[in-house]
Amino acid sequence: MLGGSVYIAFIRFAISLAGTILLFSQLAKSRFGRKKTIVCYSCFSLVLILLACIWYVVDWESCTRMVAFSMYVCFAVFAIFMSRDSIYVIFYKLALVFYFIAVFLVGALEVSILFFNRNVWVDIIVRILLIGLIAFLLNKFVGKSVKSFGDYVESEADKFSVVVMILCILLGIGYILNPHLNKEMTPQRIYQILMNFFLTGTLQLLVFRFYLHVGREKEFERENQLIQMNYRLLERQIEILEESVESGRRLRHDIRHHNAVLAECARRGQTEELLQYLQEYDRETDQGIPKVICANAVVNNMLSAYTRKAEREQIKVTLDVELGKNLEMPGIDLVAILANAYENAIYACMEVKRYAKEQECFINLMLKKRKNKLIISCSNTCRKEMVLKDGKPKSEFTGGVGVSSIIRTAEKYGGEYDFKNDNGVFVFRLIMNMNPENKQLAAEEQ
Repeated sequence: MLGGSVYIAFIRFAISLAGTILLFSQLAKSRFGRKKTIVCYSCFSLVLILLACIWYVVDWESCTRMVAFSMYVCFAVFAIFMSRDSIYVIFYKLALVFYFIAVFLVGALEVSILFFNRNVWVDIIVRILLIGLIAFLLNKFVGKSVKSFGDYVESEADKFSVVVMILCILLGIGYILNPHLNKEMTPQRIYQILMNFFLTGTLQLLVFRFYLHVGREKEFERENQLIQMNYRLLERQIEILEESVESGRRLRHDIRHHNAVLAECARRGQTEELLQYLQEYDRETDQGIPKVICANAVVNNMLSAYTRKAEREQIKVTLDVELGKNLEMPGIDLVAILANAYENAIYACMEVKRYAKEQECFINLMLKKRKNKLIISCSNTCRKEMVLKDGKPKSEFTGGVGVSSIIRTAEKYGGEYDFKNDNGVFVFRLIMNMNPENKQLAAEEQ
């Protein structure tokens, strides 16, 4: 600390805390809407700054040594409450913010001491400039990916890796901020500070790039799964089309024989035989007409395609579908869930038949809309030894198809889902909102 009146201390505390909140907000996702988040941070900041100023007046010496760290600890506790990330991802982001705090605090102090004879206003101005520069660089070069980075770390890194990253940051900054380590600003001390900042920052940049790359690879893998699913669905549709074309050819070929029979019955006056023949012809024609499962064309075609595949594999299928013609969500999202769930069910039944050919397999699929909620339930025969990992079926029991796509699409609409193996019957249940955009807007207005 450079000293000064309590008013100067108030300004410096306010700038530092505002910078900390700004940088953390760029990294973390708040659990509340925008307005509520601003109000919470404002009230917290006012109380914390007033307490720091009281401390400054009562015991200036201890305040100058410990106030920055104490304020940060209080902020960290409050940030855990405000953020909706998992706890160890929050710790990592808080450690990264601690690194940024060290950059603008130490940087502003050293500029003021070395070049401006410990001028407090220079410290304040440089502090503001450094906070603005860090926020600008975060927003420009990291952008939207900085928040998804937490998702990648949470899904791809184990807890040990996150703990190691946090320790690397804290040890590097702890060395710089140690008040008992060489207080004189010698060239060697300045070199140590600069190199420590550089190495710690470079390490975190490499870690960020690594997990960003791994996360994007997983995104590409999920997109590839979706493309494969669309390809398989297109194959089913082509099979239906080919069957319809073949049936049409057969009908056109046989129409002459039907006309000859009708004409002969008419010439002979065989009215009863003619009516009976027409009834048989109607029944035969009705059998070739595809069954309408629901009013929505996209869902109807998808369910028809996979139902035909299941029936060819001698799997008993029961469908309970109540869905209107128009949906409040893109058809591709609903198909991503249904097609993956249906195909996984077929694969599971085929796996059972591979080990027990005589066992009867079934698939029960229920799809209903209730107000703005969509309810999906799919149960099917599966192997009893099928196990779940983290509440999700392993890829070797699902053919490696689409569980991640189901989860990703469900979470996009704020859905709640679960998987379970009930003694050889696999059950998948999902409830999700049809219009997540309206829900998000309402949350932001609160």
